[in-house]
Amino acid sequence: MDTVLFILSLCLKVFTLYFAAVALFALRRRRRYPRTEPRTKFAVVVAARNEEAVIGDLVHSVLAQDYPVALRDVYVIPNNCTDFTEAAAVAAGARILPCTGPVSCKGDALHQAFAQLLPKDYDAFVVFDADNVLERDYLARVNDAIAAGAAVLKTRTRAGNPTASGVAGCYGLYNTCFDLIWNRPRAACGLSARLVGSGFAVCREVLEELGGWNTATITEDAEFAAQCARIGRRIWWVPDAVNYDEEPNSFRLSLRQRKRWCSGVMQVGKRELGRLWTADCPRPRLRWDISMYLIAPFTQAISGLLLLGGVACGLAEGDAVTALAALCTLGLYYVGGVALSVLLCLLGGYGLQGMTRTILLFPLFMASWLPLQVVSLFKDTRQWHAVAHSGQRSTAAGCRLP
Repeated sequence: MDTVLFILSLCLKVFTLYFAAVALFALRRRRRYPRTEPRTKFAVVVAARNEEAVIGDLVHSVLAQDYPVALRDVYVIPNNCTDFTEAAAVAAGARILPCTGPVSCKGDALHQAFAQLLPKDYDAFVVFDADNVLERDYLARVNDAIAAGAAVLKTRTRAGNPTASGVAGCYGLYNTCFDLIWNRPRAACGLSARLVGSGFAVCREVLEELGGWNTATITEDAEFAAQCARIGRRIWWVPDAVNYDEEPNSFRLSLRQRKRWCSGVMQVGKRELGRLWTADCPRPRLRWDISMYLIAPFTQAISGLLLLGGVACGLAEGDAVTALAALCTLGLYYVGGVALSVLLCLLGGYGLQGMTRTILLFPLFMASWLPLQVVSLFKDTRQWHAVAHSGQRSTAAGCRLP
């Protein structure tokens, strides 16, 4: 038993050291893409389920871009709607893509959308969630990255309602943290940014190489990122292209949403890791990095079990030293988490005003990922649940990371 625990502990240390080593590349000066003339013809794609309250804001923000009208169109693919999403999208100026047959998740809707759009003459496709809005120069900055060589890219997502609740603000700080310790260093050392389900672009040739959009899990973004790594396509990070996301206000809803994310990444790991290592990958380091990302939820869940087991054994044996050490560790973690949240508020451009609830809640928000990973290890989530949006916006000012 001791040997097993030693091996598990060693594996966890290897993962920690790997991610820490890559994060050091954040110290490098960030590359900025040269400004170029608009050349890329974009189709903006939005899969929408009961998004009547917010779809109009997104469509308007696309149509208001500082980018030639002839080089951008916005398409909405309503699916499983029981409200007037389609009518609201058309009224705002969007084109509608019909959705036929069963659609159980966003990936199914995107599959149908790209099947209809690939025969058209678009150079690249940008995918958003219905509750997003964009900075006016968003498409121009994506065009710059494509001109510099990007074929798949992730842009910067900020919370659109960071002061609406402590939970909403925590999402904003989480995104900032991930940009600083994941996306920025990977951009600096030639690895892939983390591709999330909103605010990313893919050029036509990538989808043609993959045979369209073909994902099967409830985290279609992570699955698509694994597919890109398998064919040697790096996901570029474009932080100067900024979109805003309406975040949940309920901690309970947040737990359900993040549980789906954890479970979905584990699904992708089970589905794609074998394919990654049996395929002839033209860029092996992309395969290594995405593999580490897909295995990470499993290692985090195991570390959570080991931590809980160690503390439980100590308490069961009446070990006062173990109990005291656990309490001190939790206290130090909380104080450090509060300090980190203040720093992230400043680095993320949110400021401190109205962010007190977020600053105090953020350490608990981050700590809650560990039990979610543990639960996901034993209980898979297969069903996608809609997140209701109200269209609330408390910030729309641009901010650039250093």
